[in-house]
Amino acid sequence: MSLSILKSRALAGMEAPEVTVEVHIANGLPAFTIVGLPETEVKEAKDRVRAAIQNAHFNMPAKRITVNLAPADLPKESGRFDLPIALGILAASQQIQSHQLDRFEFAGELSLSGELRPIKGALAMAWAIHQAQQEPRAFILPQANADEAAFIRGLTILPAQTLLDICAHLNSPNLRRPPLRRHKPCNSQKRKSSSFHNFLRYRRRHFHRFPRLQYSYNLI
Repeated sequence: MSLSILKSRALAGMEAPEVTVEVHIANGLPAFTIVGLPETEVKEAKDRVRAAIQNAHFNMPAKRITVNLAPADLPKESGRFDLPIALGILAASQQIQSHQLDRFEFAGELSLSGELRPIKGALAMAWAIHQAQQEPRAFILPQANADEAAFIRGLTILPAQTLLDICAHLNSPNLRRPPLRRHKPCNSQKRKSSSFHNFLRYRRRHFHRFPRLQYSYNLI
């Protein structure tokens, strides 16, 4: 199909509102447009995404590519949208399977070689995904952010090193050993996670007495 839809997250203060990444590919003179109130870093994704797709040995469609980051009134910043944009282009051009995309949320900055670079706000995004629904989507993000996101217990974290690793995972869902494995934090990380969740319980119990603090810590 010529349209693909993926989920990602923006950052707004200490919150991480959901962003729907829509990619449409149409006939016409080659063009690459990103709409939806993108900041400069997001607009520059066009060059990073093009190079990453080509260096991962996929074809960059020579057509009109329109990327919409919804909702349109929410500012979008940083390179975290590189990954969902690249996957959206590959899915819309039928180079990867698209029927599993709604099971995941994606965030990651791409290097020109297709490797994933760390992003900021991984903890906020993981918490928002965990709180969003009864059966939260798995979170695919750079390997360097895996321990940070793993503070949120009960959320499936699938770290990746490259764009190609993620494409292989999406194209081979029935393998006994899929390319992306669920992240298992080390013992020290588990202790930190336990302390983090103890703080969450303390906050819920006591912070209602301090409305300003509650607002400041609304992420948690």
